[in-house]
Amino acid sequence: MVHDTPRGQERKYWRFRYDRWYGGIVTADAVGCGLLCKYCWVSDAVMFQPATVGKFYEPEDVAEILTRMARKRNLKQLRVSGGEPTIGKSHLLQLLQNLEGPPHLFILETNGILIGNEPQYAEELSKHRFLHVRVSLKGCNETEFATLTDAKPEGFNLQLKALENLVRAGVRCHPAVMISFSPQQSLLQLTQRLKRISPKLAEELEIEELILYPNVQHKIEKHRLTYYTAYTPEGVPKERI
Repeated sequence: MVHDTPRGQERKYWRFRYDRWYGGIVTADAVGCGLLCKYCWVSDAVMFQPATVGKFYEPEDVAEILTRMARKRNLKQLRVSGGEPTIGKSHLLQLLQNLEGPPHLFILETNGILIGNEPQYAEELSKHRFLHVRVSLKGCNETEFATLTDAKPEGFNLQLKALENLVRAGVRCHPAVMISFSPQQSLLQLTQRLKRISPKLAEELEIEELILYPNVQHKIEKHRLTYYTAYTPEGVPKERI
């Protein structure tokens, strides 16, 4: 997923694309994640066979591709998604350095665990004023996190710690939470926990719900997950795009 070269740290990406989210955005999809979420939209090949997919890119090459694609469609928003972008900190920070200049917004979509584990990471991200971090919470609490990811429950606390570290460092950020597997009481309790970090985080909490792409449907059936809410790919409400 990451390796060092004389010119800097390379990261593996499996595609670059335009997408409808945020009103129109250019996206680089990274290979590799520290979690294996049971509802993830990423294909099994990308999740479980990372050595066989994608290509390594240097940070300046990723920056050039994203900005060129944005100019082509007159878009002002860029992001890295698809895997976990904070893996390979040197690569990410160099990418951000290469994006300094023309006015745009860079959205970093992350599970936040590495930022929660290393407060200095948030400090280094704070140098880039065009950055906004979206921390994607995997469920509303430790138990739901463990059920959905098969990771240790305490990983959820690192997600909340990431938000705390980002707020303390002055990085623009907001939480998003997958609620399709959560009872209403869990969401209310999460909101209270977020308020204790920052009332603004609770106010700006983004609700995320299942989109039943065919591979997602297959995964949740395989894992026998029961969900409360979901949308078809064509049925996502406009306010959620």
